[in-house]
Amino acid sequence: MSNSTSSVTSGQDAHPQAGNSASGTPADPGVRSILRRETRSSRALAAGAAAVLVIGVCVYGLLESALRAIGQQPWLIDPQTAAERLVKLPEGISPLLLGATGAVLVMFGLIFLLNALLPGRRARHLLDDPRVAVVVDDEVIAAALAKSARAAANVTQEQVMVVVSQRLVVVNVRPTSGVPVHEQRVQSAVEDELRAMAPSPMPAIRVNVAVSGVVGA
Repeated sequence: MSNSTSSVTSGQDAHPQAGNSASGTPADPGVRSILRRETRSSRALAAGAAAVLVIGVCVYGLLESALRAIGQQPWLIDPQTAAERLVKLPEGISPLLLGATGAVLVMFGLIFLLNALLPGRRARHLLDDPRVAVVVDDEVIAAALAKSARAAANVTQEQVMVVVSQRLVVVNVRPTSGVPVHEQRVQSAVEDELRAMAPSPMPAIRVNVAVSGVVGA
């Protein structure tokens, strides 16, 4: 995902004291719709896969039925024979193979079901702004927090790694050998930077200082 920040404006400014919800989402329905599209992942891939699967099964069934109707040999299996085998299940099939097939079908079914029911999220947050609705990639937030953490820990860029998710920010710091890092100072610096950005939803912060350090230049 590219590092980018996008802003959305409507006919009326999305002012947090004038119609915004507690989470910083503008009250304008058009803006809310755009923000949902910008922060939630598309279902196009799952829907396309399901459509291709259903179309493939239907085309195959039509092909086999046409071959049977004109008296030709089936391409893979005769539809009537397949129906008879399904009715006789689990006769003639190894229990291990039947269980493995059932587990695979259940897994694919759960994947499609969860994709349909759960709200997919992109790696983005909303930023509180008095004039516009701002959507920013989590990578951009991570870069800003890493800069604050580096300054507080007095380390180089390679010694700090920040991972931002929807509900949690993890800051990993490798100190320079012989130079102690004050974890609370790093925590406070990252909290101040995150509070200034005011992302929605506001993630929690966890700072991890490595036991082993790196040799300074």
